[in-house]
Amino acid sequence: MSKRRGDKPPDFQPGTWLQGNGPESDIAICTRVRLARNLQGYPFAPCLADAESRQLYEFVVARLRQGGLPEPLSIVDLEPIDELERTVLVERHLISRELAASKRPSGVAVDTEESVAIMINEEDHLRLQVFAPGLQPEAAWRRAERLDDALIQRLPMAWSEEFGFLTSCPTNTGTGLRLSVMLHLPGLVWSEEIDKATNTAQKIHLAVRGLYGEGSRALGDFYQVSNQVTLGRDEMQIQNDVLLAVGRITQWEREVRGALLRGSARVRTLDRVHRALGTLERAQILTSEEALGCLSAIRFGLATELLDGFELAAVNRALLLSQPGHLQRHTRELLKPEERDQRRAQVLRDVLGCTP
Repeated sequence: MSKRRGDKPPDFQPGTWLQGNGPESDIAICTRVRLARNLQGYPFAPCLADAESRQLYEFVVARLRQGGLPEPLSIVDLEPIDELERTVLVERHLISRELAASKRPSGVAVDTEESVAIMINEEDHLRLQVFAPGLQPEAAWRRAERLDDALIQRLPMAWSEEFGFLTSCPTNTGTGLRLSVMLHLPGLVWSEEIDKATNTAQKIHLAVRGLYGEGSRALGDFYQVSNQVTLGRDEMQIQNDVLLAVGRITQWEREVRGALLRGSARVRTLDRVHRALGTLERAQILTSEEALGCLSAIRFGLATELLDGFELAAVNRALLLSQPGHLQRHTRELLKPEERDQRRAQVLRDVLGCTP
């Protein structure tokens, strides 16, 4: 049976990563700049003893709370937070799955718009993330750079004149910059050309990952494209590398979408979109994977004007609420998997205004 949770009011407005606006937003969902940083005087995370881990966490939190940063941040201490609330933070892309599973003192500093998140005590001592809707690498980088400069003034960062910023993983050494763009690519998936597209990115040493980054699958036709190496590349070179690949993939997606809307392919595409709508309207059981697939088709239909009557904001809200953590927090119940599948079908109908 499900277990009733407390009456914490749910707030499921999509964060910056899922606002659905910004340049190229029909395909480019979000741009993220992530900077890996470590502190002098402390071992890297894999070698950090429990006492050192707590000392580092308390030291960082105290410095972040001093005020005067370009971004006003609130600290979320992960130690007292239950598994469900950690899952919600992962689903909102504010923390990684690795940090959610961590047993050591850890936390995340977040701004009110969820466009900035600083993970504390992850694979590196600090992982600064800045999100911008759509395709905005330069704007995201400028904002991250300002915040990074401010942190450097109050925290002793591990730095080498020869190698640059020192990180737990050698591939991040140098700038410590990982620039990624979340792309919605149903056209390439439906036309079975997605492998060619990902191979194109990998040939120029970029990584292509799923919805939740490293080790995750591309649910709902969402893919993250990012640089793999920072050593020997400056920030501008990394931006150019990622923009080159994203530009090619985005153009490819637009061409494929055009082909899917012409001739005999148009009927099959219409059928696929309306079958997805029919499933959302009528299904009594929906897995999270099936829900994401249907919502991906609805998003495609809105972008290509095959569908109307839906607000993109409602589709984005549904994308979040289809995920296990958000679904349970929304219903204020701890649900077994089969119970989640039943509640998901009803919740998505309510959010989208689908009438069976």
